[in-house]
Amino acid sequence: MFSLRHNNNNKQGNANFGVLRRRIGSLALTLLLSVTAGAFILGMPTTALHAQGSSALASENLHWVTTWSASPSSLPPGMLPPEAVTDAFTDQTLRLVLHTSIGGNTVRVRLSNTHGNKRLQIGAATIALQAQGSGVVPETLTTLTFGGEESVTIARGGLVFSDPVAFTVPPLSNLSVSLYLPQPSGTVTTHLAAAQTSYVAAGDASMSEQLTAPTEIPVWNYLTAVDVGRQDDITAIVTLGDSITDGVGSNANLNNRWPNYLARRLLGTDNEPDFAVVNAGISGNRVLQENSPRFGENLQVRFERDVLALSGVSHIVLLEGINDIGMANMFPGEEVTPDEIIAGYRQIITRAHARGIKIIGATLTPYEGAAYYTEDGEQKRQAVNAWIRTSGEFDGVIDFEIPARDPSHISQMVPSYTVDKLHPNDEGYKAMADAIDLTLFD
Repeated sequence: MFSLRHNNNNKQGNANFGVLRRRIGSLALTLLLSVTAGAFILGMPTTALHAQGSSALASENLHWVTTWSASPSSLPPGMLPPEAVTDAFTDQTLRLVLHTSIGGNTVRVRLSNTHGNKRLQIGAATIALQAQGSGVVPETLTTLTFGGEESVTIARGGLVFSDPVAFTVPPLSNLSVSLYLPQPSGTVTTHLAAAQTSYVAAGDASMSEQLTAPTEIPVWNYLTAVDVGRQDDITAIVTLGDSITDGVGSNANLNNRWPNYLARRLLGTDNEPDFAVVNAGISGNRVLQENSPRFGENLQVRFERDVLALSGVSHIVLLEGINDIGMANMFPGEEVTPDEIIAGYRQIITRAHARGIKIIGATLTPYEGAAYYTEDGEQKRQAVNAWIRTSGEFDGVIDFEIPARDPSHISQMVPSYTVDKLHPNDEGYKAMADAIDLTLFD
């Protein structure tokens, strides 16, 4: 058995009442989704079910929760080589496919020009349920507006929310968000390791049921979050980390990252409260440093934007640090000590607690046999894990090392769980999620 410590100092006396409220809210949403699905089958008018945004929606007393996010793995233009500062898209439509955690009956999206080198024009934007590939369910195709307008210009480095819109978001479902970019876009704000196929097509295809001759892309561009408006008190768990949280090694388009497995466990367990599970992992990311346009800004820089700015966050699971250890062997002058990584953790813990958010530490998984493994790095990993387990500074601990490691060779991952000795596969990610004590989130 693996070990798990749960600090319980902040347990609320009305926890059972909170669970009951969430359950009642979930039941109401289930009934709403069932009625909506029936309406589609019976051929009822869909305008009432997927109406465009209105001021009435904005004035409702909605509780906003992020159901999905993608943290930018790109870097600011000033950190890019000159040849990388170029226009990524012109007169093209992106159709970005994403997988929700919780559902809702009102939605808004966040579009980011965080790493753009100039203003970004969005000529049109829509949201729909994905059918198959680049196709969408036609009766769900809904226009997104921004301050009542169908187009918006995002400032360099800026972000915009779309207006709230009546739209049935089923839990654990695929949505397609389409963005038409009429003008040269500048440098792209992107999440590279999506493990999900999205699409690019010529011209304005934002209202098209099926794209014509689209190009497949394995990334999410500009779209950084989808929020749902609810009438209950459900909150979000943000899973924060590197490629192991990002899902590198899992099969594309199957949503088998460990956070996806966790979401399915939570939503399928009757005696536990429902949560949104939001992924803020970036492949190659580090706690303290960055030097690649593929791996994003370091955790200290991106924490506010990628975690604290999301809606309805109550918990964070932090699994990051293996790249700080391993990449030190690849980049001269970037070696870090366990104490420096721990100091980075402490800053993240302090910032989370300042917002009233619980933060759970996760131990670093074995990596012997990976390209950047060294014996010295293994000693650092063990030192960091010992601190995570015993310091008492996190609000709880998930000991991911235990289910991931080979019992006969504990510095290596279970052979059937990995193909590169660093990243789990679908089976490995499921084992990690299954090892989580769900009472940590009570």
